[in-house]
Amino acid sequence: MILLSSLYRTLVAIGDRHVPTKFLSLWHHPAGPKTIHFWAPGAKWALVIAGIGDLSRPAEKLSISQSSALAATGTIWSRYSLVITPRNLSLFTVNLFVGLTGFIQLGRALLYKHNKKQALVPTKEVSTP
Repeated sequence: MILLSSLYRTLVAIGDRHVPTKFLSLWHHPAGPKTIHFWAPGAKWALVIAGIGDLSRPAEKLSISQSSALAATGTIWSRYSLVITPRNLSLFTVNLFVGLTGFIQLGRALLYKHNKKQALVPTKEVSTP
């Protein structure tokens, strides 16, 4: 861990010397590239990409619990990213999309489950006189 911390400090010190003047406000921002608040949303886009990739997956293979978790997590953290200081719009955006993909997949899975139940219900034949 000490090795990674010293590597981080070295890279930041190098960056401090090479950042153009017009980007200094971004560089020193509390949610700027020197913080996890900048890099974590970028890594979280992998969840969105996976969710979009799952749109082509058959609905019977979707997990209702996983889709629910993604929808809830995306919704909760979207709200959180707007009330924390500093307000993190990139975190809001990625969580919004995590929630949206979760809700879409949840809807697909629930619709499949509902249609499957309807197919199992016997229908009564209506006789006409």
